[in-house]
Amino acid sequence: MTTPPLFPIRTECPPGACTCGRDALLQDPLGDLRIMRLTREDEKRLVLRLENISSLADLHHMQDLMEQQIGLRLQISTSGREVRSLRGITILVEEQPGLCRKTRQSIPAAIKRSLELHPEIAYEMLDAGGLFGPVDLKPAGP
Repeated sequence: MTTPPLFPIRTECPPGACTCGRDALLQDPLGDLRIMRLTREDEKRLVLRLENISSLADLHHMQDLMEQQIGLRLQISTSGREVRSLRGITILVEEQPGLCRKTRQSIPAAIKRSLELHPEIAYEMLDAGGLFGPVDLKPAGP
């Protein structure tokens, strides 16, 4: 049996409600436990923060922070056709052990709500990524 992490971890979901693989991750000595730091309270704060994104640079900053701090990776891409609404922008949270199914749904939903409030961010995304096919909208560089 492995020793428990030295930081507070997310409580487990009710049996049968989630397929996050939390127990298997906790048993794996080489597993990346950063995602377990995302407690329910932290998730609520993260969703609130994502709903209040005010620029594309702010979104990129949040992407970087989520990847560094909890190992969570976002894929944001535009539709292969002309984008006429927010439905043409796809936001996916990469699946990983320990990541709750509800969290994978709530993060993209929060970003979409922010894009609805600030359509200029979506326009900036389209300018950065073009209208032809899925493109990584994160700027290249260090």
